[in-house]
Amino acid sequence: MSFHKLNQYFFFSYKNIFRPLVIKIILSLEKISSISMKSAIKNLLILGFTLMSAVTFAQNKMQSLNELINQTDPAWPLVQKWIDSAKNKVQVLEFDSVEAKNVLFNTQVSTYSTLGAVIYNSGGIMVDDGWLRILGSGSKKLNRSVSEWNKGKTIQEYGDKPTYLLVADDAAGGFFAINYGAFGEDLKNVYYLAPNSLKWEPLGLGYSEFIRFCFDSDLSAFYKGLRWSTWNQFIANLDGSKSYSFRPYLWSEEGTDIEKCKRKLVSTEELFKFNMEKQKELNTKGTTEPQ
Repeated sequence: MSFHKLNQYFFFSYKNIFRPLVIKIILSLEKISSISMKSAIKNLLILGFTLMSAVTFAQNKMQSLNELINQTDPAWPLVQKWIDSAKNKVQVLEFDSVEAKNVLFNTQVSTYSTLGAVIYNSGGIMVDDGWLRILGSGSKKLNRSVSEWNKGKTIQEYGDKPTYLLVADDAAGGFFAINYGAFGEDLKNVYYLAPNSLKWEPLGLGYSEFIRFCFDSDLSAFYKGLRWSTWNQFIANLDGSKSYSFRPYLWSEEGTDIEKCKRKLVSTEELFKFNMEKQKELNTKGTTEPQ
């Protein structure tokens, strides 16, 4: 066995995949006659296992639920005041308290923060009859939690540090995310992946300001060009796991007039994946700026 191949095992393997592989390699050492080679490979195995264990330990070093639940100064009472005085129609979705704790722990945010408060106290928040969906701990109407929605997109495992965190989306196929380094130096500001540009655009707002923006701003102005004339007839009963896809694409020259575009309900999951793949494709062709 060459050292090059052994290194490939270390870097390709991870957590539960890595451990049985180590055992398999150790057993195969019995077939190697050279004592010096055995010793060298064993030492390399020990080093590799130590490094992988250190990475796993660092990822699993997460704050406890007790540390994340702020009993003295939680943000939810303030968020509730914003909801009560909101200019736009706001609906706080029902939630399961056990699941809310799980999502809070998996997301690793405190209830002292607005994001943590929304997760811990709601299954999500619908604005403008569900046109805009703010993710919480998940509910029947919006069956996507913050942690579950980000896994496999912005993180691979709970406890990973994301470079951006998806926190909301809309019926037109737009996505909102908190920047943690992926989009620039304005950390913790919210960006919008606009369906008519496929670019992450800065809103110049932190998450708390973004929530106020959703509740009180003129969303008709913000979504100019992204809402067709009869949009409100289709939204009230819209499944929170669905979004509209348009043909021609809204980001294409042919798709600038949404009234002339055909629309189809698709999985929000599939739409996000498609948009990200298409964004990379367009960036490669040089038709959009690199993100």
